Amino acid sequence: MFSTLTPLDWKRRAVKYYPKKTAIIDEEKAFTYREFGKRTDRLSIALHESGIQKGDHVAVMLPNTHYMLECFYGICQLGAAMVPLNYRLNAEDLDYIINHSDAKMLIVDEEFTGPIEEIADNLSLERVVIVSVAGQSTSLKGVDFETFLEGVPENATPPEVEIDENQLMTLNYTSGTTSNPKGVMLTHRSNYLNAANFMYHLGVSHDDVYLHTLPMFHANGWGGVWSITAAGGTHVCLRKVDPSHILYLFERQHVSLLCGAPTVINMLINEPKAQETKITTSPRMATAGAPPAAALIHKAQDLLGVNMIHVYGLTETSPFILYCEWKKDFESESTDEQAAIKARQGIELAFNGETKVVHQDGEEVAWDGEELGEIITRGNVVMEGYYKDPEKTAEAIKDGWFHTGDLAVTYPDGYTEIRDRAKDLIISGGENISSTEIEGVLYQHPDVMEAAVISIPHEKWGEVPKAIIVPDDGAAATEQDIIDFCRSEMAHFKAPKAVEFADTLPKTATGKLQKYRLREMHWDGPKKVN
Repeated sequence: MFSTLTPLDWKRRAVKYYPKKTAIIDEEKAFTYREFGKRTDRLSIALHESGIQKGDHVAVMLPNTHYMLECFYGICQLGAAMVPLNYRLNAEDLDYIINHSDAKMLIVDEEFTGPIEEIADNLSLERVVIVSVAGQSTSLKGVDFETFLEGVPENATPPEVEIDENQLMTLNYTSGTTSNPKGVMLTHRSNYLNAANFMYHLGVSHDDVYLHTLPMFHANGWGGVWSITAAGGTHVCLRKVDPSHILYLFERQHVSLLCGAPTVINMLINEPKAQETKITTSPRMATAGAPPAAALIHKAQDLLGVNMIHVYGLTETSPFILYCEWKKDFESESTDEQAAIKARQGIELAFNGETKVVHQDGEEVAWDGEELGEIITRGNVVMEGYYKDPEKTAEAIKDGWFHTGDLAVTYPDGYTEIRDRAKDLIISGGENISSTEIEGVLYQHPDVMEAAVISIPHEKWGEVPKAIIVPDDGAAATEQDIIDFCRSEMAHFKAPKAVEFADTLPKTATGKLQKYRLREMHWDGPKKVN
């Protein structure tokens, strides 16, 4: 009587019970669940006929369109693993990820083929499928997505594949704090249980209309790609984050739920139309990925009428492990205090397993809101490990616990609040940026003798990288020269947004750089991050 835990079963259920309901709205296109099911099945057959089998890896670099949703189901129901790619990465990063992931095929949006064109000869891909986009062109050789499906009969049935819930479902790459991205192995089971958390704690229902503001390549849209289908809700696709258009869609499509980093919230509350647009849908919005300031949460709820829900997690945990559960007792607090509570990371979710804050000796910190420790977790949503990297896996998972590297306190009610990072990770607009990677680029500049990169507060992006440089004798480089140099060597969003020149950098007696002293000059009190 055993039934495999896989989010793929939710597509079967949705097609069975909601065949005529609108499953996806993508600009002027719309698909019912029956139509969505047929398209994903045809994709599976086309992939199978082109040689993709159980255990193979297929890389996908698409924005939030119906094609991306179709790939999650069409690839994975073959027993193959999907490798979602961040289309903001540069050619060098994509070269590493595609080859390291052992992807046999790439499905790519025509708008984002530029970096792939640069590295095409280096890739070990067997085939490329291109989603055509009006007004775009590419020199990349590949078959058109719709043409790829044309040879498959509309009512054809995909091959039956036995799925093991512990087998790899998605291989999600994260830069973390090292220069080379790491492949996070997430199984059918971990994706299923994370999506169950998404459904339960975000209150997903059959009548929900979900706006995909969060990139689906970010930890599989935090699970939204699965959970909305599970409930039979409606997916509304969003190719680009345009605050004016988002406000329009709130009313046009009656959006009731969305997710996004605090930078998206900031964009919405600073959009001029937000002052004149009366939002009547009162959507729920889950936020994570950067420090959601209490003031920002307050503004979003007051100006936009959005009910903010704070969640916390990492790609390595599928990603949810904490959730700021809202209690009726909080309603008696002032609006400022309520916003401050919502800025906390919160408590364990129902299906993820155990999470706690501990000292170095493994003992849990006191629940006093003062003792600082590291967040560790174990259970149903923790990754299987880093792909082809047992050393990094052993560093992250010790004695059965995944170590997040995030330093936090626990309040008397059990709510966790992050106070700092054990590692110097910068999260800008929901994107992970490695300070050491930037430093590696800076040291390539002839005018740089020493360099340190830290995060500094930013009104729009939450935090951005800043470089503090000790210049070489006779150096003539300006701040803009350094920024331009970095932008020429790495993805633009990773490059420092500010540069400061200094005579020395603070160090310990053994020569170790003290970045916390540099951060103290830019952050008012303890740096709070998510």
